[in-house]
Amino acid sequence: MAHLTVSVEYGIHSLLWLASSDGRPMSSRDLADLQGISHSYLAKIFPKLEKAGIVRASDGVRGGYLLAKEPAEISFLDMVDAIEGRKPLFDCQDIRGRCALFGGETPEWASGGVCSIHAVMLRAEKAMRNALASQSLADIGQAVGRKAPPEFSGDLRDWIGTRLGNRVPKRGGRTESSNEGETVS
Repeated sequence: MAHLTVSVEYGIHSLLWLASSDGRPMSSRDLADLQGISHSYLAKIFPKLEKAGIVRASDGVRGGYLLAKEPAEISFLDMVDAIEGRKPLFDCQDIRGRCALFGGETPEWASGGVCSIHAVMLRAEKAMRNALASQSLADIGQAVGRKAPPEFSGDLRDWIGTRLGNRVPKRGGRTESSNEGETVS
């Protein structure tokens, strides 16, 4: 978790939209269009979320992704770990053992126990992971709901309904958006 990439932001925003979709599946393409982000980039995030059990795929003409859990059961830590993998915040290189003053023979006082710098970084990582674990997708959904004007929720439902309503069957079991002519997966 050394550096949280834009994938985390894209993924969490997408999950927030899925939580607002009234249980209707949405494709990664729909979610990318809703946010004005790259279709292909977002499509690479969803298999990670599915593998982590955060979303599940729904087949068929109206297929796409659905949340696999209630929003209150999905923590920010779950989402970050699913998208980024569980990486340490700090990768200690044990530099303390390479000090030129030791002449190649590191004394016990210098190398014993956890490196003092690493210890600080471990505490920081623990605090960050605890903070991420304490917030859920439902928490952020409620915060957005308090900020957004009342008509936004209706506008979102209308956009999703229009988008999903424009899907028509295509040969081979895939779907096609009738207003764009692009295959939806």
